[in-house]
Amino acid sequence: MTFAEQVIRYNRNLEYTGLPLPPGIRVMNPFRENALALELSEAFYRKYYSDDRPRQLILGINPGRFGAGLTGVPFTDPKRMESVCGLPFPGKPAHEPSSVFIYEVIAAYGGPEKFYGDFLINSLSPLGFVAVDNAGKEKNYNYYDSAALLAATGGYIVDNIRTLKNLNITRDRCFCLGTGQNEKFLRKLNEQHQFFPHITALEHPRFIMQYKQKDLGSYVDKYLAALRGATA
Repeated sequence: MTFAEQVIRYNRNLEYTGLPLPPGIRVMNPFRENALALELSEAFYRKYYSDDRPRQLILGINPGRFGAGLTGVPFTDPKRMESVCGLPFPGKPAHEPSSVFIYEVIAAYGGPEKFYGDFLINSLSPLGFVAVDNAGKEKNYNYYDSAALLAATGGYIVDNIRTLKNLNITRDRCFCLGTGQNEKFLRKLNEQHQFFPHITALEHPRFIMQYKQKDLGSYVDKYLAALRGATA
């Protein structure tokens, strides 16, 4: 089975198996809610992962509504899916700042073929969460944004990391996107379960785009040094 087919099977089988969520929070599963996300992501993985090469694992937080929530591919919004990956998105165009940064890194690394030939991006929680207010309006919500949600999702996240490790993943290290709560929780889990000998944490793309955009080039260089060091 190619790496592509492994990831496609993983995505098709995704379902939330954690404890009940706190009131006002719901699971976002693009592969069950959006047929386009499933179809587009399968085309993406078959384009870049139809081989048996091992990949280094990069773990984000959880999918957002305007990136993986639409395309099924972490940190890849519809604009990048079309303009960089060459896969048409027939829905309404959408823009995710984190995707902009990641694709700056991908371009500097040598392009999507080279980058995705070495790395797989996923998340501690491969399913997203949204908070729903009394008017029914939704906003992105991270698994650590409340103690109750973190407690509910902890076991599910552990199971997910174990499942990802069973793909053709290089197990000597993983990369963590987020040097705050995401890193803190992943390191805590890693101490308990010994998933990886080494974890390299990098500032989250959303943080860079929101607060450090004037230093974007420096952060791209930091990412490149870490990623190239792992594949040298």
